[in-house]
Amino acid sequence: MPSAAPFSGFCRDCLKEMGAAARRCVACGSPRLLSHAELYNLTLAHIDCDAFYASIEKRDNPELADKPVIIGGGKRGVVSTACYIARIHGVRSAMPMFKALEACPQAVVVKPNMEKYSRVGREIRTMMLELTPLVQPLSIDEAFLDLNGTERLHHDPPARTLARFARRVEQEVGITVSVGLSYCKFLAKVASDLQKPRGFSVIGQAEAVDFLKERPVTLIWGVGKAFAATLERDGIRTIGQLQTMEEADLMRRYGSMGQRLYRLSRGQDERVVETDGEAKSVSSETTFNDDLSRPEELIPHLRHLSEQVALRLRKSELAGQTVVLKLKTADFKLRTRNRRLESPTRLADRIFRVGLQLLEKEADGTIYRLIGIGVSDLTDPDLADPPDLVDPLATRRAAAEEAINKLRDKFGKSTVETGYTFGQRRRDQ
Repeated sequence: MPSAAPFSGFCRDCLKEMGAAARRCVACGSPRLLSHAELYNLTLAHIDCDAFYASIEKRDNPELADKPVIIGGGKRGVVSTACYIARIHGVRSAMPMFKALEACPQAVVVKPNMEKYSRVGREIRTMMLELTPLVQPLSIDEAFLDLNGTERLHHDPPARTLARFARRVEQEVGITVSVGLSYCKFLAKVASDLQKPRGFSVIGQAEAVDFLKERPVTLIWGVGKAFAATLERDGIRTIGQLQTMEEADLMRRYGSMGQRLYRLSRGQDERVVETDGEAKSVSSETTFNDDLSRPEELIPHLRHLSEQVALRLRKSELAGQTVVLKLKTADFKLRTRNRRLESPTRLADRIFRVGLQLLEKEADGTIYRLIGIGVSDLTDPDLADPPDLVDPLATRRAAAEEAINKLRDKFGKSTVETGYTFGQRRRDQ
């Protein structure tokens, strides 16, 4: 751990060194001062971009600056994200679009531009890697960073290096980030959410137990609505209640999750920042403009999505051995079905045919609003799609798919259509 610096805090706007009792920066007058007893001994950070998609759209269209903005997929889609103005009106990520517009009818809805968001995400990721090689991305807009040992490189403690990074992102990229700094991943992520947007929060080891005591159990990673309901039935609502319980008792009640409850409730988290950011799955999904139930309506979408997954596998030089079908009913209940293959695949034909077998059991008249297909258990493509001795036609279909891929790569995605997707792709455009 780096030794404590001779000053106890600084201004986040101009980085002027300040004493702990200061209210405003003596150099620039900013009230955004940062001071903490462990400020210069902490090295593990979580960085989260503020309302990432919406912030980029506001950056690129100044007319949206003071308006509530929702990024989403049309009237039947869901909210990908919303700016903070829209959030004040009750709009939340993953909310059905019709509910979001009921809550905030004056909102401007913008269709997601993932290519643009990915480009900005890569730009920020590159800037992170200039701080430390120990960067663990969690998504396009957030990551853990371990800055232990970087003080000599940056001639500053990690806290000041992170503040300088946040200022640089704002100046050069045009969006804002929030930073959480702590001694472990759990509390770094909690800290980054405390003062959004443009936040910088610190949670030290000495205060961890007291900080957590009054917080709800849902703050703990892995405690979702269902498990929170189980804890509620057992009379457990706060993390402080968990702090009074024995590890053996929690494990007896809740298995391995009980051990996590025991440790995280006390701020004990030994997970390290892992730079192996390889994807665990590749998938694609679509939300229908109108609910669908008949197989002949669902199958074209399944084929089109299978082709998208296969394309992403080829571009990423990956293959997957487990096919996963995802369906969401009209009343928002999620169904997932999967099947492990004998060998990995990166072929749309194999993904689609296995997905079709899974879909046949679910196409029982149930009304669906979303369908998705993907593969997990990712691996090197060298072992993918060996010749099929049981189904000789599979080899011919694989060769045909390769020929189609070459034509599409050269002349565009819509150059060649299959019978399943002919017309469907045009309706989706």
